[in-house]
Order: sequence, then C-alpha cells, then structure tokens
Amino acid sequence: MSTAHAATWAQRVPPTPSAATNTWTWTIDRPAGLTAARTELRRSLPAEAPPDDVDRLLLAFEELASNGLRHSGAPIRVQVHGCAQGWLIDVSDACPDSPPAPAVDRDPALGGLGLPLVARLAAAVGWADDGGRKHVWGAVLPAA
Repeated sequence: MSTAHAATWAQRVPPTPSAATNTWTWTIDRPAGLTAARTELRRSLPAEAPPDDVDRLLLAFEELASNGLRHSGAPIRVQVHGCAQGWLIDVSDACPDSPPAPAVDRDPALGGLGLPLVARLAAAVGWADDGGRKHVWGAVLPAA
C-alpha cells in the first residue's frame, strides 16, 4: 500500500449524517454476530438501492467491523447511517489508544488489505477518539 493510502486514515471527526433516513446499530462480540449484522443490513436496505452501491457498502461494512473485532477486541459497536448522500459506517471500540494502522508494502498473502480496500470504496475515511472510544469510519457514496 502506498504512503498516500496510509495518510488517508487521518484522525478526524466523521461527517455528521444530514437527514439520516435510517440508522442501524449493532453490538458485535464475535464473527457470527458480524455475519448476522451484515445479513440484517442487506435485508433492511431500500429495494431501489443500486446493487453495486449495496455491494460496496456491505464490503466496507464487513472490512471495518472485522478489523474492529480482530485488532481492538470485543465487543465493538457498529452504526450505519443511511441518508440521501449515501451511508456512513462507524465502528467503535474501547481501544482509543490504538489507531487504525494500514499495512504498508506488505505481501498481500499476509493480509492487511482491509483498510486500503475501504479507502478505495469510500469517499472519505478516518478515525476519531471521543475520550473513551475509538471510532473508525467510512462514508460510502452512490456511484456517479
């Protein structure tokens, strides 16, 4: 991964969802909970949502949440805010002193491609510390 992708994961407050039409929230403590949340999210999305946009959202959701489980410990809280502009995924955990660390120049066979993948799928990404929880987020917008 390039240094540019590593810089993408800067500490910054996520955008405030304007006029959120739906908000989904899960507390996840193991991989089976992540699978159930992903399934629930897919079923809850509007039928008219373009399939390619839904696929990008679900992939970003899965990558951010699985990274939270793997690297920050359980439980994690995952929120997805749906609004006219797209979706904001916010994964929070109780490890604010452990920022997201994208793998740089790692052999892809060793993993570590989740954060760079989310950076490509999302219009904006970042992380924030609210004093007790770390929030790693991505804003997924509809394709142009």
